[in-house]
Amino acid sequence: MASNFISSSRNSASSWTQRQNEQFEHALAIYDRDTPDRWHNISRVVDGKSAEEVKRHFELLVKDIMKIESDQVPLPNYRTSGANGRAFENEQR
Repeated sequence: MASNFISSSRNSASSWTQRQNEQFEHALAIYDRDTPDRWHNISRVVDGKSAEEVKRHFELLVKDIMKIESDQVPLPNYRTSGANGRAFENEQR
């Protein structure tokens, strides 16, 4: 039984809907790092997420930002359409 709980908890923690992400972002704007019980307050705004889940989500986002800012994430190679309607690939800088 405990392993089922852990498994479902992991799935819930890793799966965020667009609505939950929007709620999370909105709550982060309201409850800054100096807010007492910040993660509990944010979890009350985000449907179906616990304080531990929103804290972990934040920590993962911070890690992602740090990787991006330190150039550890390659730029995507998007295909776009030029002014003449012909497709071309963006150059990576």
